[in-house]
Amino acid sequence: MVLFFGPAGAGKSVQGQILAARHGWRWLSSGQLLRDSKDPEIHEMMRQGKLAVPDKVNQIIAEAINRAESIDTLILDGFPRLLEQAQWLVESQEKHSRSIQLVVVLDVPKEEVVKRLAIRGRADDTESVIAERLAIYESEMQPILDYLVSKDIKVAHVDGVGTVGEVHDRVEAALVAADVVSS
Repeated sequence: MVLFFGPAGAGKSVQGQILAARHGWRWLSSGQLLRDSKDPEIHEMMRQGKLAVPDKVNQIIAEAINRAESIDTLILDGFPRLLEQAQWLVESQEKHSRSIQLVVVLDVPKEEVVKRLAIRGRADDTESVIAERLAIYESEMQPILDYLVSKDIKVAHVDGVGTVGEVHDRVEAALVAADVVSS
């Protein structure tokens, strides 16, 4: 598995979809899986910009991973979002017959994120929701990265500013450097 981290608007979905198409991998967006959920509690939490109940999210992610058992490599976009989810994912790797090969962190300055989200114009991209999401991302991400590194999982910070192609080239270079793909 390749995990994609970055704030909302960093380009995780764009880059994940390009990689999935290019390499025949499966892209799993935690945000899209949650938006597609029939659970009203999840929808209300998302509307407020808050994180959904971790156990429910873990269950949705586990089901998506299991449905993709025939796919060689999965891209998890935007998951885990909490330390306990990272612990669950690491502990359940063997159960899912998957290992985390690399964590790609798309680094994008806050001002650029706000600009991108204003252009994207999704219904849940209100100013207050964006501020809430960025605050959660900033407070939760470092403990998750520290935990993953403590488990000897490779982390690559990639500059997420530039054209889609420029960022993609940097992501591909990180995948090559981590031996996820060959050059």
